[in-house]
Amino acid sequence: MGQFDQDNAVSSAIRPSRRSMLTGSAKLAGAAALAGAVPAAFGGRVVRAQDGTPVAEGTPVGSDVTTGSPNEQMAAVLAAFAAFESPAIYEVEPRVARELPSFFDAYAAVRAEQGEPALEAVADVSVLLIPGPGGDIPCRVFTPEGEGPFPVLVYFHGGGWVIANIATYENSARALANAAGCVVVSVGYRQAPENPFPAAADDAYAALQYVIENANLVNGDSDRVAVGGESAGGNLATVACLLTRDQGGVLPVHQLLVYPVTTFTPDADPETAATLNVGSLFLDAAALEWFGSYYLPDVTSPFASPLVADLTGLPTATVVLAEIDPLRAQGEVYAQALTDAGVDTEVTIYEGVTHEFFGMVGAIDEAADAVAAAAERLTASFEDGGESTPTA
Repeated sequence: MGQFDQDNAVSSAIRPSRRSMLTGSAKLAGAAALAGAVPAAFGGRVVRAQDGTPVAEGTPVGSDVTTGSPNEQMAAVLAAFAAFESPAIYEVEPRVARELPSFFDAYAAVRAEQGEPALEAVADVSVLLIPGPGGDIPCRVFTPEGEGPFPVLVYFHGGGWVIANIATYENSARALANAAGCVVVSVGYRQAPENPFPAAADDAYAALQYVIENANLVNGDSDRVAVGGESAGGNLATVACLLTRDQGGVLPVHQLLVYPVTTFTPDADPETAATLNVGSLFLDAAALEWFGSYYLPDVTSPFASPLVADLTGLPTATVVLAEIDPLRAQGEVYAQALTDAGVDTEVTIYEGVTHEFFGMVGAIDEAADAVAAAAERLTASFEDGGESTPTA
C-alpha cells in the first residue's frame, strides 16, 4: 500500500486473559519463531499476574522471564508479510519505503483468506481539514451508529513519523469508534524527512486543540475528548498533552497510548533497553534507528522523548503493549513514570503478539481484547472526566 495520496488525504493495572506483565530480551527469527531468548532484569510492577492472581505491588519482574514466540494467529500475519519478500525499510529511502507493503496489507491478506473484509464497517466516514502551523492538516472522521453528540477520540497513526498514513491504521480507528461509541478523528500530520521534528508534534497539538474547540463539526461533545495513537502516534498523543499543559489549551479527558515511543535513547538505560532487541518483521532496533535518523528529534526535548518530561498534571492514561516489541520496555517504564507522577495509568501487555497487532481485529484475538479493554477505559473516562480542563 503506497503513501497517503491527495485523494485519501482529503477524502498501572494489569488485566488477565492473554495478558501478562513480562520483560526480557530476545530476537525474532523469521515469521513464526523467537530464538535466543535472554532474561533481563527489570524493576517493573505487577498488579495482576497472567492468571489474574493479585501480587504485591513493587514485585520485580523479568529476572526469570523470557519473551515467548508469536502465537498461531500472529504467526499467520507475519507469514503473509514475509511472502511479500520486501526489503527492510532501512535498506531503502523513505520515498521507496512508503510504497512497500505494510503490516496492514498482510493483515488484509489473512482476512481475505478468511473471506472477511479487513475494515470494520462504521456508520459514516467523512473528511475534516484542520488549520495547522504548516497548512491544512487532513483528517478522516469515523462515526459510529447513533445520534450524538458523541464523545471524540483524536487519533494519531504510527509509521515512525516517516511512513504509513491514516489508511494504514484505519481499522484501529474504525474498531475504536464502534467499541467506544465515539467519533474518531484520525490525523494526517506532517512527516519526515520533508518535515522533521517538531512538525508532527506541532500538528498533533494543533489538531487536538482544534477538535476540542470545534467538536460540534464532527457531531462531537467538546467536554468529552480523548487523545490516542499507536507507536509514533502514541508518542504524539502524549506529547500533545504535554504541549497543552505547557503552552495552553484544554487537556483531553484521557490518553490511549498503544506501544508508544517514549525515548530516542533507549539503549542509555538498562530498563528501557531491556526489550530493544525483541524485534519482529514489523519493527526492530534497526528500523527504530532509521526512523530517528529522519525525524531528527532533539532527544533531550520532552516533546520528542516524553520519558524525560515532567508528567504531572497529565490526563489519565491507558498503555497497551505487545510482548514481542522493542518498544515494550520503554512503554512499561513510561507507564510507571506516569503513575509516579500521580497519573491514573493502566498498562497491559498482550502475550504472543508483536508490534502492530492492535488493529488486527478479526485476525488476532488479542487485538479484539485490546480494543475492547481500551474502549472500556475510554468510556469510563468519557463518563467520569467531566468537563475538559483548560490549562491557561
